[in-house]
Amino acid sequence: MTASQTIQEQVDYASDLFSDIAGHLKAAAPSIIAALIILVTGFLVSKLIAHIVSKAMNRSKIDGSARSFLVSVVRIFLYIIVIIMALSMLKVPMSSILTVLGAAGLAVSLALQNCLSNLCGGFIILFSKPFASGDTVELDGTVGKVSTIGILYTKIITLDGKTVYIPNGKVSEAKIINFTADSSRRIDHTFTIAFSADLDRAKQLILEFIKKSPLLLDSPAPVVRMSGQTDSAVTIDTLVWTANENYYNARYDLIEGVKAAFDREGIEIPYPQTDVHIMNS
Repeated sequence: MTASQTIQEQVDYASDLFSDIAGHLKAAAPSIIAALIILVTGFLVSKLIAHIVSKAMNRSKIDGSARSFLVSVVRIFLYIIVIIMALSMLKVPMSSILTVLGAAGLAVSLALQNCLSNLCGGFIILFSKPFASGDTVELDGTVGKVSTIGILYTKIITLDGKTVYIPNGKVSEAKIINFTADSSRRIDHTFTIAFSADLDRAKQLILEFIKKSPLLLDSPAPVVRMSGQTDSAVTIDTLVWTANENYYNARYDLIEGVKAAFDREGIEIPYPQTDVHIMNS
């Protein structure tokens, strides 16, 4: 076989190969065009739907970062549907598509197990709404104001100005105390007076201060009652309501005002003491 014959065979082989490819492309041209149309139209429709969902969520109380994440999830889900439809048009077996998606989903879930736990916790918080941004809450032992509710973490600003990020997986499982769910909050405080002090006068002074204070509420009615006796004092429980935003100022005013009233009236606030009896033999 001469070199010219070998070159001619290779040229013929390449020509046949290109002819076969051209034939397949010609036969598949309608499917390819239809798949491209589905992709372009599907992506445009998906963007439109995502835009509508975004506008709807903007009117809700869902946190901003959570809204953007949810819109992204909706958009990605729609894109996946469009791609599957396009592949189906190209006669790709649906079983193969589902197998690839299942394997990819399993790999992602194993790699991001903790993140998925926090993600699910984020969705539980967003839809059950046990608290909202700006609420003062106790989460996982941390007390503070909710700054943002993210998809993976909830950001808390504590009362002393610390920033705490709590994983949403823990938040969804923890006992949640929302101090600002209602418009008012009760102040619970116990005052102590000496055994020799006038109990009724002490109670009257506390009630008078509550009535004069602009931060303390008359309804529900305050409760000022003797609650017990310790080794060195009589205890008076004081339960009074105030607006949520005034809680700390009202509590400090109550403690300082009652102390000043007790001092004016000579009502002794006792300190721990021990009586010693000396026995003569």
